[in-house]
Amino acid sequence: MDIDTLQSVYFIGAGGIGMSALERYFLSRGMVVAGYDRTPSELTSHLIEEGAQIHFEENVELIPQACKDPSTTMVVYTPAIPATHKELLYFVERSFDIHKRAQVLGTITRSSRGLCVAGTHGKTTTSTMTAHLLHQSHVGCTAFLGGISQNYGTNLLLSKESDLVVIEADEFDRSFHYLSPYMAVVTATDPDHLDIYGTKEAYLESFRKFTTLIQPGGCLILHEGLEMRPDVPGGVRTYTYARESGDFHAENIRIGGGEILFDFVSPMETVRDIRLGVPVSINIDNGIAALALAQLNGVTPEELRAGMASYRGVERRFDFKIRTPERAFLTDYAHHPAEIRQSALSIRELYKDKKITALFQPHLYTRTRDFYADFARSLSLFDEVILTEIYPARELPIEGVTSQLIYDRLAPGVEKTLCRKADVPALIRAKRPEVLVLLGAGDLDIYVPELCEILNEPC
Repeated sequence: MDIDTLQSVYFIGAGGIGMSALERYFLSRGMVVAGYDRTPSELTSHLIEEGAQIHFEENVELIPQACKDPSTTMVVYTPAIPATHKELLYFVERSFDIHKRAQVLGTITRSSRGLCVAGTHGKTTTSTMTAHLLHQSHVGCTAFLGGISQNYGTNLLLSKESDLVVIEADEFDRSFHYLSPYMAVVTATDPDHLDIYGTKEAYLESFRKFTTLIQPGGCLILHEGLEMRPDVPGGVRTYTYARESGDFHAENIRIGGGEILFDFVSPMETVRDIRLGVPVSINIDNGIAALALAQLNGVTPEELRAGMASYRGVERRFDFKIRTPERAFLTDYAHHPAEIRQSALSIRELYKDKKITALFQPHLYTRTRDFYADFARSLSLFDEVILTEIYPARELPIEGVTSQLIYDRLAPGVEKTLCRKADVPALIRAKRPEVLVLLGAGDLDIYVPELCEILNEPC
C-alpha cells in the first residue's frame, strides 16, 4: 500500500469512531473520502460536513465514480462487516487494495514514533490524555484516538513538526498486532472479546505478542499486577506503574472539594501538585501512565501540570452532562465488568451520600453470555440498576442469552428494573434519580439530550 499515490479512500463501516479518525486524516490530505455505514449518527453528520461522502444503504450504485478505479483507490473496512457485504464483494471481485483499519494505521505510523496505548479498559482516556499533554506542550504530536476529545472536539490531531503519533491500540480481532510501537502502555488485561479469542489464555497471549512489536530503543510501561507477562525485544526498557507503587506512581493524593491532586513520582523527577482536570479516582491511574509517556518524550514539569489541569476528558468517558448540588447525570462507555466496577467505585467516591442509579445496555450477546455473572456483581455496587435489552452490534441473537441473565443475579437489596429501550425516557421521568449514570457501548446515548431535558425539569 503506497498512501502517497492514492487519490481516494472508501470506508465500509464509515461511522465507527476509529474509522472516522482515518477519514479525517485522508480528508486533511485532500483525497476523496467516501463510504458506507448502516445508520446515520452525529459522527457521520460531522464527517459529511467535513467533506466525506457517506451513504446508509448497502448499494454498489451509491459508490462514487471517483472510488471505482482500483489503481487510485484504497478500501478500508472494519472487521464487524460480514464477508457477504455487497459493497465489500464488489471491491474484492475487482481486486482493489483492501485493508483493515489497523493495517492502514500501522502503515501510516511505521515511519513515525508510535506511542501506543493498549488494554481492556482505560486506553481511550489514557491515549487522549497523552495526546493532550503532548499537543499543548512544546513537543507536539499527531494522534488517532478512540473517542472524541472534549478539548478539541475531534478524534484526530495533526502535527507537521512532531514525529510522535499517539495511537489507541485496539485488541479486538488482534488489530494491535499491525502496529510497531516506539513506546507502549498496557493498562489492563481483564479477558474480553472471547468470541474472537476463545480463552483467557489466548487473550493474554495476544497482549504478550503486542509487547514483542516494540521497537528497539523504545519502552513498555506496564500496569502493576497484570497476569500477562511481557516479552519485549532487546534494547527495550520496561517500566511499571500504578496508583501508589511502581516506577511511576502517585504520592500525597488529596481528594476533596471536587478536586484531586497528587505528586507524580518517576525515575526522572517528582512533579508536585498535579491537578486532574477530570477529577475521578480512576484518572489517577490513567494520568500516571499518560504523564509517564509525556515525560519520557520531553514534556516539562510545568507543561505536565498545565496539561493535566486543562484536560477536559472524552465524550462518553465519565462525561458529566448535568452536575449540580441536587442532581448529576453522566455517561460512561464502560461495557466490561471491570470497567463498570471501576465506574461504580469512582462515582461512589464522589457521591457517598446519594442514591446512585445505573442505566445499562449490555453490548453483544457473546459478551453477555461469557460475563453475565461478573456484570451482575459489578452492577450490584450501585443502589439501583435499570437494564435494557442487549445491543447486538455485529451479532445475531443467541438462544437463552438476554439481559434477564444479569437481572436475576443482581445482589439482594439492589433496586432493579428491566426496561425496553424505547421506554427509557418515560421511566427516567417517573424515577428522576439523584445520580444517574448511563453505561455501555451501544446506542442509548441517542436519548442523552432528552434525558438532560427531563432531569433539568423542576421537581
